[in-house]
Parts: sequence; structure tokens; C-alpha cells
Amino acid sequence: MTEREKMIAGEIYNPDDEELTRVRLKAHHLCTEYNKLFEDTDEIRRKEILKELLPNVKGDIFLPGPIYFDYGFNFIAGKNFFANFNFTVLDCAPVIIGDNVMIGSSVSLLTPVHDMNYVKRNTFFEAAKKIKIGDNCWLASNVTVIGGVTIGSGSVIGAGSVVTRDIPENVFAAGVPCKKIRDIVC
Repeated sequence: MTEREKMIAGEIYNPDDEELTRVRLKAHHLCTEYNKLFEDTDEIRRKEILKELLPNVKGDIFLPGPIYFDYGFNFIAGKNFFANFNFTVLDCAPVIIGDNVMIGSSVSLLTPVHDMNYVKRNTFFEAAKKIKIGDNCWLASNVTVIGGVTIGSGSVIGAGSVVTRDIPENVFAAGVPCKKIRDIVC
């Protein structure tokens, strides 16, 4: 397997691999260019960048920026996706987002995981775990979602939460670590 295939499969991989470095740097350059452009005067170029950076977005997407993606190709979003200022996605593993999802400012979706054993961690090899966010979710400002988590459809994550475990459908969850507070009746 290539290092890219290992990364996507959730196996231990070398992030300094030549191909991964090239793709990651291209994504970082596209993010930097996007972040320097203005919504009102550079709308066409911003749309071009998003198409190149995020080829797996299925519908409308609105990102006022700044945005930060590690690779872009592992970010999959449905229709009517919105993420506010300072959206960070370390998409070493797939980040799969459903339809009609809203994300507040300064939210981070972080798929990389590192070994707890410092001897292994100091090799600088890593693994990554997928993140899945269902349809009709809202993640409020300053939420951090850790790799390996699924957030069920219709759920709301409270501001400042750190999501380290799966969250069921149609609940309000919040806290550090994030946990279910109550059901949401639709």
C-alpha cells in the first residue's frame, strides 16, 4: 500500500511521504490564496479554489474564511453546507458531512491520532480516524471533534465542546468531554 492508501485506511503511515507532502502543500497554498481573497470582489476565484481544494463537496458550500484544510480530497460534504470563520479540517482520514449542516466559528475537525507511547509517537508516524456528521446538525462555535467520532443526524453540539465519543441522533450535547444533555424533539 502507498502511504496515502494507509492514511485513508486508518493504518499507521508516514506523513512525510513525498506524495502526501506534495498534496498537503498544494492544499495549504490553496487555503492561503482563498483566505487572501474577498467574498464580494473575488467570488469567482474563491469558487474555483473550493472546487479544486474540495472535489468531494456535493452541493452548495459557503465558507467565509479563513479556512484550513490538510488535504481537501478527504472532505466530503452534502448539500447546503456552511462553516463560519476559522474552520480547520485535518482530513487525513475521511471527514463525511451530511446535508444541511451548519458549523460555527473556530470549529476544528481533527482526524489524526498519535500513539500514547512516546517512543512510538517520536517516530512521527501517525494514524487517522474518520469523522462523520449526519444531516441537519449544528456545531456551535469553538467545537473540537476528534477522529473516530460520529455525530448523529439532527444533533446540536454546544459551544466550546470537545467531542471524543459518538453522539446519538437528535440530541443536544455539550461539555468537555461532550455528552448528551437532552433529546431534541422534532
